[in-house]
Formats: sequence, C-alpha cells, structure tokens
Amino acid sequence: MIALDWTYYLLLLALLVIGLFVNILGLPGLWLMVASYGAYWWATWDRGYVHFSSVITIIVLALLAELVEFVAGAAGSKAAGGSKRGMAGAIVGGIAGGIVGTPIFPVVGTIIGACFGSFAGAFLVEAAIGRSREESMKIGFGAAKGRFMGIIAKLAFGIAMLVVALYAAFPTGGTRGAAAPVPATLPAPTTAPLLTPPASTQPATDIAVERE
Repeated sequence: MIALDWTYYLLLLALLVIGLFVNILGLPGLWLMVASYGAYWWATWDRGYVHFSSVITIIVLALLAELVEFVAGAAGSKAAGGSKRGMAGAIVGGIAGGIVGTPIFPVVGTIIGACFGSFAGAFLVEAAIGRSREESMKIGFGAAKGRFMGIIAKLAFGIAMLVVALYAAFPTGGTRGAAAPVPATLPAPTTAPLLTPPASTQPATDIAVERE
C-alpha cells in the first residue's frame, strides 16, 4: 500500500506542475491543481494523509488568485480607456500568444507571448471599432501591463498552492485506517482454573461387598 501511495503522490506532483504551467497560458490551471488534490484526498482517504483544512486552503487560494487576476487585467485595460470588446480581445490574444511563445522558451516565452498577445488582441479590436492608432496602442499597452501583473500574481498563488499541497499530502503520518496494535504476549490468567477430582468408575455394588 505504501508503494501505491507514493505513486499517487508523484502523480499529484506531476499534475500540480502541469496546472501551474497551464495557468500561465491563461487557462484554468489552478483548478486542475484543485481537482488533482481532491482526487488524491479521495484516493488516500482511509490513510488520512490529507486533512480537510488543507483542502479548504487550496480552494481559497485558487479563488483569491482568480480575483486578483481579474482585478489586475481589468484595471490595466480600464485605466487605458479600453472597452469590453477590447478586454475580450486581450484575453483571446493572451491565450494565443502564450501558446505560440511556449515552444520558443518555456515559461519565459509563455509570459512574453501572453503579454504580447494581450497587447495585439486589444489593439486590433479597439482599432477595428474605430479607435485611433494612438488610442488603440495605449489600450494595448494597458492590457499587456494588466496581463503581466495578473500572471505574476496568479503564479505566486499557484506556487503557494503547490507548496501547501505537497506538504499536506506527504504520504506519512496517516491516522485513519490504522490497525489496532497487537500485544506481543497474552496476559496471564488472573485466577487459577478450578480443578475437580475425577469421579470413581468402580461400581457401587463392588464397594458394598468389599465393606462386608
């Protein structure tokens, strides 16, 4: 069972790292991390490695990350005067740019590609709806800045989730499902067994003749 638990733990580690990387692309990687941790909790429930408090902590961190990313992205675009359609273009462009930049240089290329894609998406949409070139570029730069701040903040939350999950899920010190200890020797009886003499097998008539 211990070998299987370590297999689960290593699989959890792989999924957490994948989720952290996917998160940079603007996809719901943090929720992949939450789902993976929940699956590990369920798979090792009878061993008691994972406590409910750590599950709540992981979920709260994921929710805070989404909130911070939304606020950062919206603030960057709004501060530059962007429209809702421009914000949508920045989101789509950020995902596409992150995917294109990943093969060039993983992580760093992903972040640069996502920021450039956000700039391009916001710029093209704003220009298409009639904004001037200067306005569109200003909004594009604001979207890229917001995207970068959102990525950094969400990445920090993702790293915190990774640390909490790996520490709390470490497959040692389980409490549930442990067998009761077996005593090494059986306790000695407290009272000696009551012994009764065996009954005589000699017939009663023979005893009477002997007496006469």
